[in-house]
Amino acid sequence: MTEATSFSASADHTQKKEKFAVQFMKNEKEVDIPSNEHGSPNAAADQKEQSTSEIIIDCVYTNNGSPEKTEIIKSVVTHQDASGNCELYLPESSNCSAMESSEDSEEDMYRDAEEIEREKILLSETSSSEHKLSVAPEIDIIEYCRREWRGNTPVAKRMRKGYEAVAQRFASIRRVRGDNYCALRATLFQALSQATQLPSWLQREDFTMLPENLLSKYDWIKQWQLKEKLGRKMGEISDEIKEYLILLRKKWKTISEIEDPIEKQDACDKLFKNEEEEYSLYEALKFLMLNTAIRLYNDDKNGRRVPVFSWLLFARDTSSNPCQLMQNHLNHIGNSGGLEQVEMFLLAYALQYTIQVYRLYKYSTDEFITLYPNDPEEDWPVVTLITEDDRHYNIPVRMCQETML
Repeated sequence: MTEATSFSASADHTQKKEKFAVQFMKNEKEVDIPSNEHGSPNAAADQKEQSTSEIIIDCVYTNNGSPEKTEIIKSVVTHQDASGNCELYLPESSNCSAMESSEDSEEDMYRDAEEIEREKILLSETSSSEHKLSVAPEIDIIEYCRREWRGNTPVAKRMRKGYEAVAQRFASIRRVRGDNYCALRATLFQALSQATQLPSWLQREDFTMLPENLLSKYDWIKQWQLKEKLGRKMGEISDEIKEYLILLRKKWKTISEIEDPIEKQDACDKLFKNEEEEYSLYEALKFLMLNTAIRLYNDDKNGRRVPVFSWLLFARDTSSNPCQLMQNHLNHIGNSGGLEQVEMFLLAYALQYTIQVYRLYKYSTDEFITLYPNDPEEDWPVVTLITEDDRHYNIPVRMCQETML
């Protein structure tokens, strides 16, 4: 993989300051309603009262053009049901974490009776066969929006405006199964369905030796949880992850070599209907994320330049180092939690793909279209996702092509 880079600045921008902010969502569970594995279309409305946490880091650019962390890390906790913002300043030496907000158990006051009743009907009408689909068949994006967001609440109006903006570039949408893997599923599906070649990092001869090499250096990786298979020995973990990496390279190579777009799409649909292979690929992605996190952590400790999100990733008290990241976050993805925003950056760096996300609840703001990372490499391919709440992700299709930013 290419070495991660951070913001660059020329000498004439000495002491230039920038702020970098990422919201941290609670990752105990997805918004998706269990009885509807493709996720509730009203997830954003359901969570209107959900609090968010944000860390802002001031970056000072020095004469050599590299950013340095200032002495203060600013943590902003925004409660949408409160009258204002609560700002907490923590010294850099303290273990700064994204402050978790309390869950709101009350009924969402932003939804009217029509929307609540519509959701109940949608859940009852969902067939058992649809539950087995990881990525549902495509539907016209405007038709989907009109069906799912017919209410007159501020949230429904904002969602319709957001979908209308997305429809200017994409004709259809495919709903993604919501089982806490949705961020990995949507990203990988898009990457494979658009792939025209095997990424350089998948072509490396030592790629499949990654588990063995890491386990020889970090004994704590034996605590890696393989698809809820606990109590595995170190050698077994290494062998299984190696199989997953081999499968990832094999499937990526096979699909990328298919020239006919219809055949390529059929191959992706078939892969994401094979539960055993599909979830094995997610284990491979999670391990690649761990490998990337270890590299970034060591680079920072050794004084090398790293992207700013790496500071945020290890600023949380639940992931102050790669071991904690694995134990408290990566091991739980797909089980009790999904990807937080800062981990979307990590996924992008692991795949060397730019993840472009239409964040519908941010419509009419500068954050409506968000890039992970926000300073992408020019030669990284781009995949596009849609989210209504930063928790569940769907896929826009029909006008989507593998392009470069």
